[in-house]
Amino acid sequence: MIGIKEFEAVAERIAGHVLRTPTVSSPGLSALLGVPVTTKLELLQRTGSFKARGAVAKLLSLGEAERAAGVVAVSGGNHGIALAVMAADLDVKATVVMPRSAPARSVRIAEEAGASVRLTDGMAEAFALAGRLDEEGLTLVHPFDDPVVIAGQGTAGLEFAADAGDLTDVLVSIGGGGLIAGVAAALRAARPDVRVWGVETEGAEAMSRALSAGGPLPVELSSIVSTLSAPAVSRLTYDHVSALVTEVLVVSDREAVQGSLELAEHAKLWTEPAAGCLLPAARRVRERVGDGARLGLVVCGGNATVPDMAAWSARFGLDGAPAPRR
Repeated sequence: MIGIKEFEAVAERIAGHVLRTPTVSSPGLSALLGVPVTTKLELLQRTGSFKARGAVAKLLSLGEAERAAGVVAVSGGNHGIALAVMAADLDVKATVVMPRSAPARSVRIAEEAGASVRLTDGMAEAFALAGRLDEEGLTLVHPFDDPVVIAGQGTAGLEFAADAGDLTDVLVSIGGGGLIAGVAAALRAARPDVRVWGVETEGAEAMSRALSAGGPLPVELSSIVSTLSAPAVSRLTYDHVSALVTEVLVVSDREAVQGSLELAEHAKLWTEPAAGCLLPAARRVRERVGDGARLGLVVCGGNATVPDMAAWSARFGLDGAPAPRR
């Protein structure tokens, strides 16, 4: 398990490269859910998501020969953007492998940052190609199966623990599990009584399926939320989640898009569905915990375009109206 000293060391190392994102209470979400809600605004991080933390942490850990040879990442969008931008800052050549389903904006930003982008038919094929490039001499910067990357993501949890008021329950989105593994380990080291809940979307249920099976296993991907669509979690992230996370909740793609619309209306936050999924899950946690709940949301990213949100809203018949309060 990654310990508090590792998180603190990585936080010091990356401090000049990433932002200490705001931690703010949300009157709008508090009124909507009926309990105090505090948000950690990682969508305001460099590159639009928490991924910048882990990417630069890994890049700064590389030796001179590794940096000269270049790096490769596989990504559904945000990790690729983060690695491309952070590698350019450090003058490291980057290759980013993405499935064709990745957002066009993510591909464009990675290319504009100077990365070589390789597209594959699916996420499993993307991981396979990145593995071959790693064998050929590039250094793989894995999006979640790397303790240095997880420690980088966990620095958001350190900041949340230091900056938030009293919290009973914190919700974190899950793709491959790097963010929740880091945040749960860092947050619970500082605040042992806080419960951490994971959130996935249907069709991207790698962690909940792993927990049911007793270990990581491949899953079929069908969610529209490409930034949460890992074909399997790693043993490293599984071990952290199984030890530190209360439960992983699964919401539908429709609920995730509706959550993004509600976050825009009530919290004034422009989020991608990977963050929007937190809101329907927060309703469930609030119902279970009751009126004494004090909720924290790690708002992981905001890399969705207006056309993206319009298309998803039309697909699911959403008009932006909030879901009924239960």
